[in-house]
Amino acid sequence: MSEVDMQKRNAPIIAATLVLAGCAVPTLDDGGARNEVGSVPEAVIALAAPGQDLTTARLRPEDGCYWYEHSGPVENTLVPLRSTGGNPICTSRQS
Repeated sequence: MSEVDMQKRNAPIIAATLVLAGCAVPTLDDGGARNEVGSVPEAVIALAAPGQDLTTARLRPEDGCYWYEHSGPVENTLVPLRSTGGNPICTSRQS
């Protein structure tokens, strides 16, 4: 069997693998903070600029900042929760 014949025979398998790989669901590893989604303090709610989904907001222990899920046309993305001044809302760091 020639190399060209082998490539033709394997092409559908490779194409199917690539198509199915695009269907995989990405996971968000946020250090267990998923249990606290939507439970933000009233002070954070008061600081948050409008247009952000506070029902999905959570504190990420990696950076000490609040993040929320932005639902885009293709995927959901974690975005920093911002104040009306445009600054990210974070907890104070202890030294």
